[in-house]
Amino acid sequence: MSTYESLSHSKWECKYHIVFVPKFRKKLLYGKIRDFLRKEFHELARQKGCTIVGGHIVQDHVHMIVSIPPKFAVSEIVGYLKGKNAIAIARQFSGRKRNFNGESFWARGYAVSTVGYKLKKVKRYVKHQEQLDSQGFDEDGVF
Repeated sequence: MSTYESLSHSKWECKYHIVFVPKFRKKLLYGKIRDFLRKEFHELARQKGCTIVGGHIVQDHVHMIVSIPPKFAVSEIVGYLKGKNAIAIARQFSGRKRNFNGESFWARGYAVSTVGYKLKKVKRYVKHQEQLDSQGFDEDGVF
């Protein structure tokens, strides 16, 4: 069985490790918001034809391994996920029903790296992020 997926004229395997943080790195991502975000990220990715292969929401940042078709730019998908989530969080948790001008939950920017053949290593790294965070280790980016 091939690991490649296909579009009408191409075969592809594009996986990215994406990390982004909430504004001011607030430690808000636990409890109700964490459960809400997990479901929301999967639903929004599905709407764009992407798949979240793995991920972890730590207390002040999000790690995801996302399979993105080559017809989309990574920045387009990350912008979509962060933007739609900010609106959903405002609706769900701050009682705002409309007028979302200026609503922002996520900080600007993100970090991304291609996964490729090191998928198992990156999955293991993302899986153990919460354990490393609780033990007080700083991230040095080493897989």
